[in-house]
Amino acid sequence: MKPAVLPSPVALPPIAAPTAFLRRVGPGVGLSVLVTAAAMGLARIEHGLAGHAWLEPLVLAILLGAAVRTAWTPGARLKPGIDFSAKMLLEVAVVLLGASVSAATLAALGVSFVFAILLLVVVGIVVGFGVGRLLGLNPRMALLVACGNAICGNSAIAAVAPVIRADGEEVAASIAFTAVLGVIVVLALPLLGGLLHMGAAQYGALAGLSVYAVPQVLAAAAPFGPAAVQTGTVVKLVRVLMLGPVILVLSLIGGRKADAAVGDEATARGPGLHRLLPWFIVGFLLMIGLRSMGFIPEAWLAPTATTSGLLTVIAMAGLGLQTDIRAVARAGGRVVGAAILSLGALLALALLLIRLLGL
Repeated sequence: MKPAVLPSPVALPPIAAPTAFLRRVGPGVGLSVLVTAAAMGLARIEHGLAGHAWLEPLVLAILLGAAVRTAWTPGARLKPGIDFSAKMLLEVAVVLLGASVSAATLAALGVSFVFAILLLVVVGIVVGFGVGRLLGLNPRMALLVACGNAICGNSAIAAVAPVIRADGEEVAASIAFTAVLGVIVVLALPLLGGLLHMGAAQYGALAGLSVYAVPQVLAAAAPFGPAAVQTGTVVKLVRVLMLGPVILVLSLIGGRKADAAVGDEATARGPGLHRLLPWFIVGFLLMIGLRSMGFIPEAWLAPTATTSGLLTVIAMAGLGLQTDIRAVARAGGRVVGAAILSLGALLALALLLIRLLGL
């Protein structure tokens, strides 16, 4: 009688791979979540003391994570989960972010204004990148600051980072300094609008064209009333809509350079599909399409936005845990200079656009 042939040990437990994966990333993800909880707690304390949070949980998470990393280097057991939090969770958050953008929101602005906004974003990125390079920033850092200023602040920096292969220290420095500037802009922009005697629609457009994050647009536009808030939000969403095309172009450029670097003539002619369309950008654009066609119920939008925001905060905690503050500080002065000059250029372009379009 022949002995029974047992199945391969690899094929026996189908759940073994997911379990091993969870064991590998769980500790690091847990640490990132712990830092996130601390950041959210600090934001609540800020809100309780001042009536609002000066620094968002996203910023606090990366600062707290960097403080932990500077004081203590996480061991090898924590590294896979920290890396997973900083990369994969961030990419999932970018996909979910697409649900916040609908093509229907563009109709109220008119074709000429939408085109002008898109042109402003492109010019803003080019000018910001040039300023950063003139100040001595490396190309990745200059591009992060430029995209953060021109598109949507922290979210743009976080989304662009994996495409251009920016490291944690570059992302942390870009987010930290643009976040501080974002708070200053929210406080100072209403004063500028008052000095220029702007109407609600004009000021709302200015806020939407220049302020970094959507929540910050709401805060900056609120002093000029509901009309300013509505205009600012729609204009801001057009800028957010540019995130997909910008990352697509950067993927194309990065793919060509990477393929040429390895000397593969076949691939050097053009990047593969995986380089041209990273999975999370495909997901981002797909979510926009689904939202525009009405396949995403309205009841899902708020939970989706909340989940995207939470995953982004956890990812920023992971990035912070990869970052030594001492290395970030060495690039501080140049990053601040690049962010301020880029923001000044963006404000000037926004005011010019508003005047030319006769808003």
